[in-house]
Amino acid sequence: MYIPPGFNTIAPYFFVDRAEEFVSFLVNGLGGKETCRTMRPNGDIQNVQVRIGDSTVMVSQATDRYQAMASAFYLYVANADQSIQQALDHGATLEMPVDDMPYGDRQGGVRDQHGNIWWISQRIVEQPYSP
Repeated sequence: MYIPPGFNTIAPYFFVDRAEEFVSFLVNGLGGKETCRTMRPNGDIQNVQVRIGDSTVMVSQATDRYQAMASAFYLYVANADQSIQQALDHGATLEMPVDDMPYGDRQGGVRDQHGNIWWISQRIVEQPYSP
């Protein structure tokens, strides 16, 4: 099995309204980097790939066939406090303030302007999660 560089076995694919705004949030609010862009003849985004950390996500403008849908994601970062603030500065709303969790993460949550929830987590212990 061949998986292209920058991708993992599972790659989230977002269908959103206002796809250009969403790509901007991924880049500016979550620190991603756009790596590929394909446009439809009408000027809408057909597919944009954004690399966030070691993962690539894909974005398309929603259509009648593939309507907008929200989801939730767990995003590991180096500094949860700073990352939450960056997301808030770029249009997200606070779901949960950053706090130390009993399972070894410093975590908070935001909701982007497209309804997706991002659990932004900094691992504060260097050990696996325990049962």
